[in-house]
Amino acid sequence: MSHNAAEQPQNSPEPRELGDIPSVEVISRSALMLMSAAAERLGLASPDPDTSPQRDLDEARRLITALAGLVTASAEYLGAHAGPLRDGLQSLQKAFRESSAVPDAPGQGPGEKYTGPVH
Repeated sequence: MSHNAAEQPQNSPEPRELGDIPSVEVISRSALMLMSAAAERLGLASPDPDTSPQRDLDEARRLITALAGLVTASAEYLGAHAGPLRDGLQSLQKAFRESSAVPDAPGQGPGEKYTGPVH
């Protein structure tokens, strides 16, 4: 066992492992996690989103806004990943709008301060 491994708690990734992952992959993985969590909070994983026990539009708003900030701020670094991530974000923003009993005004929906209005 190396000296470095003895100092690491078990199941703890070594710092250099994360450092070896390209930034585009770290950003993409983070965006996918936010997308998945937002979809769950919109109830999209359930046969009937309106009755999903995971549905929580306030939580979905926060996740979608964080995703919009990440995607918008990092778009220039994402290359070919930018388009699909933007498309996924826009789909979530539209799903949120359709799920809301009282839709937000254009430009006021989750993440729209970063992306512009989504219709």
